[in-house]
Amino acid sequence: MLDKARYIVVEGPIGAGKSSLARRLAERLPADTLFEQPEANPFLGRFYQNMERWALATQISFLFQRIDQLAAFLDADQTRRVVSDFILQKDPLFAALNLPEDELALYQRIYDSMMPPAPPRPDLVIYLQARPETLMERIRRRGMDAERRISETYVQRVAERFARFFYQYEAAPLFIVDAEVLNPVDHDDDFELLLDRLRNMRSYREFFAYAG
Repeated sequence: MLDKARYIVVEGPIGAGKSSLARRLAERLPADTLFEQPEANPFLGRFYQNMERWALATQISFLFQRIDQLAAFLDADQTRRVVSDFILQKDPLFAALNLPEDELALYQRIYDSMMPPAPPRPDLVIYLQARPETLMERIRRRGMDAERRISETYVQRVAERFARFFYQYEAAPLFIVDAEVLNPVDHDDDFELLLDRLRNMRSYREFFAYAG
């Protein structure tokens, strides 16, 4: 599966390591990268301080950013190989989590009007999952200013939404990685195991973890 895939996405909740794994994967293949840019969202730090006040602005800012990135992706050479750390279709996940009903309805109208008529479909999605406690530990370890006020309760809600989203996800082949016990970002052996399993992936949906 991996050797044939041209558009690969690594996804997962905050702290799962999706951007780091996507970067390492792109370096190995090699491939171009298409990454979210949370540092370019002027509302993100304020959102973590006051979610109710800044959720809509944060969400719309991310939506415009992702739409612009995908537009550039669609305009570029489609034969190139790309590794990304987001899929546009997960954007409403955060909107449904953070917005009240009236703001969610407004967001959905904006999302529907901006959605490309034929959004790019990944050839492979790698979903990293881990317990909220593990995600919180990794968030604290990386020490980003905008994330200092994230609570474990919020991280747990995000992780649950991701699990629900990917439980129903059928838009592309899905490779689920237990990032609780596997660390393909920092451990070379785990990374090589991951590559081997991806190259030998035969099913539309597979789960990867240590046996036993």
